[in-house]
Amino acid sequence: MSDSIKEKLEGIVSKALNSLEIVSTPDALNEIRVNVLGKKGELKELMKSMKDVAPEDRPKVGQLVNEARDQITEKLEAAKQKIEMQQMELKMAAETIDVTLPAKKNVIGHRHPNTIALEELERIFVGMGYEVIEGPEVEWDEYNFTKLNIPPNHPAKDEQDTFYINKDIVLRTQTSPVQARRMEEGNLPIRMISPGRVFRSDEVDATHSPSFHQVEGLVIDKNITFADLKGTLEMFAKQIFGEETKTKFRPHHFPFTEPSAEMDVSCFKCGGKGCRFCKGEGWIEILGCGMVHPHVLEMCGIDPEEYNGFAFGVGLERIALLKYEIDDMRLLYENDERFLKQF
Repeated sequence: MSDSIKEKLEGIVSKALNSLEIVSTPDALNEIRVNVLGKKGELKELMKSMKDVAPEDRPKVGQLVNEARDQITEKLEAAKQKIEMQQMELKMAAETIDVTLPAKKNVIGHRHPNTIALEELERIFVGMGYEVIEGPEVEWDEYNFTKLNIPPNHPAKDEQDTFYINKDIVLRTQTSPVQARRMEEGNLPIRMISPGRVFRSDEVDATHSPSFHQVEGLVIDKNITFADLKGTLEMFAKQIFGEETKTKFRPHHFPFTEPSAEMDVSCFKCGGKGCRFCKGEGWIEILGCGMVHPHVLEMCGIDPEEYNGFAFGVGLERIALLKYEIDDMRLLYENDERFLKQF
């Protein structure tokens, strides 16, 4: 399978480079960028097949994908400069330029901090054999709450906490419904992450927004233990925050997991000694996790006597805020170029 992916990758690179050799307009250049590097581009689609690659081959394949992305990005920039030069020459030949006017700079956007953080999370978990699965943002109440062991009288279902379309349809408050849908399909074992936008009736401030993003993970298999959960999340924390990062699990309660925990990481600014960044505690909370509740498995058609598993959920904005030391989440959505061009 790795040879097949390598051949597909070489084909994508060859096709992109050949197209860039003859591209002559900014619109055509942007079309190539979107088709190859976009959210639904060829490289992103290729990454979904990483789950079928042997574990020992995944780092090598991941490196090949990164090298291909870098090669195409470099050629895109070169083609952009070439097109700009050609257009400038045509313009100078066709008209007189008033050199007293300020120049107009053609600015091409780049990845948002959330996108950068998401791509890094996906790279980490795809490298561990997970697949990336997305689902609907407008969801049935049954999948958003009932199948996750959240009863009708649970506080999370209050209209002050949840955006209801009607009594049966809501804007999803988490990406866990994607996991319930995947479990219902019955294709076991499962190793998946489900990134996406979620909605809660929160006031806008430095740490809250009515619309934000989550990345939730699920593993269902035979003989899964809490040790597997800890090992997975420790590897994730070390890869995204640094090899010196330590983790700590604190007991907590979530309706869909039992036992449940919240995970803290040692402050990567002070090494756990205590500083302004971690509010003097030396630890920073980043996610919730736990073993999938047996009743959740039953409601999704899985025998809890034969299968078990674990789940976790992390706020994408929280990772971006921590990783890039941003102290106000509103900065991510105000579209201020002075802020965004730093990334």
